[in-house]
Parts: sequence; C-alpha cells; structure tokens
Amino acid sequence: ASALPFSTGIGVGLVGFGLFFLLFGILLYFDSVLLAFGNLLFLSGLVFIIGFRRTFTFFFQRPKLKGTSFFFGGLLMVLMRWPILGMLLEAYGFISLFKSFFPVVFGFLGSVTNIPLLIEYFSMVQGCPSTVTS
Repeated sequence: ASALPFSTGIGVGLVGFGLFFLLFGILLYFDSVLLAFGNLLFLSGLVFIIGFRRTFTFFFQRPKLKGTSFFFGGLLMVLMRWPILGMLLEAYGFISLFKSFFPVVFGFLGSVTNIPLLIEYFSMVQGCPSTVTS
C-alpha cells in the first residue's frame, strides 16, 4: 500500500479540522470566529489536496462563477461577522458549485446498501428477517 504524499496528508487534516470548526461554529449558535476559522482551514486544505492551480480553475470556470461568487460572498459575510447570512450564501454557493457531484455521491450511498453485512445489520435493526444467505 502506498502512502499519501505529505502535502495531501496535511490537506486532509486541514479539511477535517475545517469541517470540525464549521460544525462546532454552527452548534454554538453561528459563532462567527469558529465559522471563519473553519472556512479558512477547509479552503487551505483543499489547496493542499488538489493544488493551487486546480483549485483556482475549479472555482473560476465560467459555468461555476455564480456558485463561486455566492460561496466567497458568504465567506466574506462570515468574516464581517454576519454569520447566518454568510452561511446561507455559502450553502447556496456550495450546492451550486458541487451539484454535478451529487448524483455520484447518491449513487455511492445507494450502493452501500447492497453490502451483505449492512443488509444484515439493517434488517436486524428493523426487526425483519434477513434475505441474505451466506
């Protein structure tokens, strides 16, 4: 098994901490400092994972400019301490930016239910007899 490159490992850590701070900032009633810190960590982690040029070209493609402007406008609102408006703008921008990835994610989540061990677990939790035979 090959290990991840050093910068990719740092990027994954930064994205993880960014998501943690975003979640924690939302749970603490939209704390603007935690949300801003989470946003900055998430974006810097993304740069470490896929590189500066690819990150730049992803955000600034012509069809994605509307989503990018909402996302970065929301980030600016969070930095200006308007966290609720900023997170709403960011959420719209995020959905607009990543709407092409959602079918892939939902397809993956649908295939997770075809794993025999999970089918056994879900049927046990629901109280139904399992249809999987070993």
